[in-house]
Amino acid sequence: MQVIKFGKAAALVVAFGVVVGCSSKGGDTSGAGAVDPNAGYGAGTSGAGSNSGMNSEEAALRAITTFYFEYDSSELKPEAMRALDVHAKDLKSAGNRVVLEGHTDERGTREYNMALGERRAASVQRYLVLQGVSPAQLELVSYGEEKPAAMGSSEEAMAQNRRVELRK
Repeated sequence: MQVIKFGKAAALVVAFGVVVGCSSKGGDTSGAGAVDPNAGYGAGTSGAGSNSGMNSEEAALRAITTFYFEYDSSELKPEAMRALDVHAKDLKSAGNRVVLEGHTDERGTREYNMALGERRAASVQRYLVLQGVSPAQLELVSYGEEKPAAMGSSEEAMAQNRRVELRK
């Protein structure tokens, strides 16, 4: 039974890797204007170091509460999965509730962006549930383009707005 579960999980990881690797929409390949999805993740988490058995990598992953997405996509990035693994462990042990807020950039209609924000939040929810978190602990909200993290129409600003925020 464990071999079957492991096999399914491995197949899911491989399939996800293929989807992520093949999901490029083209565009600027120079790297200019690209947003580092790990940038700024250490800020605002002074209480994260209270667990003496926690290593620095786990603390850094725990500090990540914003997960970024490619244009017109709701597929999780591998770096998001690593951080979500730590959050899942915490949610399972503490039983806390969190809100998953889905956001988009300004492109697209209001209705489309609300649906895309919801798909992004649902993608994070699905991943956390697969890690053993109870669905009752997770509330989904979509703001679409209504609450931008960065103002402007540059690719950098839009990349910062394509996100899901995990709020405790």
